[in-house]
Amino acid sequence: MTIGEKITHLRIVNNISQEQLADALKVSRQSVSKWESGESLPQIDKVIELCTLFKISADELINDDIVIHRGKNIVPSIGEDVKTKYFGTDGFRGEVNTVLTADHAYKIGRFLGWFYGNPRYNGQKPGYRPRIVIGKDTRRSSYMLEYAVAAGIAASGANVELMHVTTTPSISYIVRQDCFDCGVMITASHNPFYDNGIKVINCDGEKLEDAVAVLIEAYIDGDLKKLEVEGDDLPFAIRDEVGSIGDYSSGRNRYIGYLISLAKHSMKTLKIGLDTANGASWMIAKSVFDALGAQTYVINNHPDGVNINRDAGSTHIDNFCKFVKDNKLDIGFAFDGDADRCIAVDENGKEVDGDKIMYLLACKLKSEGALEKDTLVTTIMSNSGLTKALKQVGIKNVQTKVGDRFVFEKMQQEGYSLGGEQSGHVIIKKYATTGDGVLTAIMVTEEVLERKSTLSKLVAPVKLLPQKTKNVRVTNKAAVVEDEAVQAKFKEVNDMIGDNGRALLRQSGTEPVVRIMLECPTIAECDEYIEKIYNVIKKRGYVCE
Repeated sequence: MTIGEKITHLRIVNNISQEQLADALKVSRQSVSKWESGESLPQIDKVIELCTLFKISADELINDDIVIHRGKNIVPSIGEDVKTKYFGTDGFRGEVNTVLTADHAYKIGRFLGWFYGNPRYNGQKPGYRPRIVIGKDTRRSSYMLEYAVAAGIAASGANVELMHVTTTPSISYIVRQDCFDCGVMITASHNPFYDNGIKVINCDGEKLEDAVAVLIEAYIDGDLKKLEVEGDDLPFAIRDEVGSIGDYSSGRNRYIGYLISLAKHSMKTLKIGLDTANGASWMIAKSVFDALGAQTYVINNHPDGVNINRDAGSTHIDNFCKFVKDNKLDIGFAFDGDADRCIAVDENGKEVDGDKIMYLLACKLKSEGALEKDTLVTTIMSNSGLTKALKQVGIKNVQTKVGDRFVFEKMQQEGYSLGGEQSGHVIIKKYATTGDGVLTAIMVTEEVLERKSTLSKLVAPVKLLPQKTKNVRVTNKAAVVEDEAVQAKFKEVNDMIGDNGRALLRQSGTEPVVRIMLECPTIAECDEYIEKIYNVIKKRGYVCE
């Protein structure tokens, strides 16, 4: 019995009409009809909801069928049950040639070329040749990993297009716009130069499905049974089946053109500062703002392979704040290594973080009637002051766990139009499926011009509580957050703070780090409570000296 036949059976047995089932799942009746007829298959999140609704297990509904997730056929995965070994919330990331090697990159490429060329997964006829686009940031190791991934893809019979040094959001845009099967971005975002990472972006411009990541990991570890492949390796393409590798810098240029097209105002009256972190946006950001007429002042735009994010960009904002103030600029924007983050600086040289940027953009969209359900999606790391400011202007705040992928998933599930993180990841769903630092900078500048105001005045209603985060490199981050003594100390601190703040402990999704976050009426109190918690973690033997 197919999935569609099972859905029909379960619906009839439970006396539910197609319309009622569609309402329960928040989809159209036509979608339910197509599932039942076999014309299409439900997305993985809808499979989970169907299992919950009909009180059955995933195995009972799926069996050996393939489930569609975000437009592509993949092996089933059910929510939190999917555990990845190498791929975190933002791809496979780690120190180059220690954690992440060229061999890993080659195997990822081999898998992608095979997977997207396999009729079982791609929904295409046999003989289909996939197209995969690759971009990279400015790290020295990005070139090595790019070539390794490309070689693996071509060896499996897929065609590769290289966008060279470009931003993560540009890859996301081009994958969707030019109908690639997937995209690969070689970057470790805001991490130091000796780290790198491989992000895989699916055909919808979104982060790779966990189910596919699990299969990649199986191939890396030599578990070909999970891939249902005979022999000791994936098949190699031979003769004219070998994939090609070509230049696709035109894609980067089209992305720049797309960003320029989104602006409604000339920026010729503004002096705008840009800190490109010696990273992927070092050419793109200036090109965009120059084209919009701004007088641009750029720093940290001379990458040498080892200076990406070094005392620069959105994670090291102090020097840029001084730069904006000293040069009497109207506004400034700092990006991270792959430019999916943006932190602003106002005309007084004061930092405007992701929370304040999201407040400004939420107000902008609400005034335009474009803020769906009058709701902003943030993570638990967002400052309590943001929630209070939003409430005063009639905007609700829904929170997720930390990670822009979780923000986007919530936006997808509930139909929200704006979300992001305090760190500067801002997702404007109308224009992008991922955080886009340059896009965020354009939209903030547009609002400054539209309101004929200054950035400091537009974000003034957000009164942030003093917040301090300490990053602690540890031997086992999962063990730290589960440790009873650490949990007890956190409870004690939260009881002491009461309604005047909060304490949070979370694991980094990309580094062997736990983050201790405190919100209190004063920085001194934040520091005091952080040290109390840190001392317990250190005493328990988790801290890497």
